[in-house]
Amino acid sequence: MNQINPLHIGGLLLVLMMFLFFKLGVVNDEIVEADLAFKESEKLAVNLSALKRIYKDTKKSKKKLYKILQNRSLKSENLTVKELKKSIKISAQSISSSSLNYLMGKILNDSFNITMLKVKKLSREKASFEMEIKW
Repeated sequence: MNQINPLHIGGLLLVLMMFLFFKLGVVNDEIVEADLAFKESEKLAVNLSALKRIYKDTKKSKKKLYKILQNRSLKSENLTVKELKKSIKISAQSISSSSLNYLMGKILNDSFNITMLKVKKLSREKASFEMEIKW
């Protein structure tokens, strides 16, 4: 009775191998999840880097904005441009729809960080608007 039965050792090894294979499957699943999370984080980092490159250059943004505001159709309108430390506010009590359309087309198709935009229709051809762009 002092001898160990080889069937018990075989059974123990079989149970141990099954336990290890189960643990290996769980670890593989965790590695796959971690890999997917890493790839998603990497894509997010690339996108954030591109956005940072676009929005970081405040001098370039200001230059683009003032070039848009120097257009002949916008000069005839009474635009109020108030430059603050971290932003610029542009407003008009009354602006023609064609000038507003030009301004919105140029600003919305460029890379400006618009934090506030209010447009109110005054008549068929006139509107008032207020906009804030942050640097």
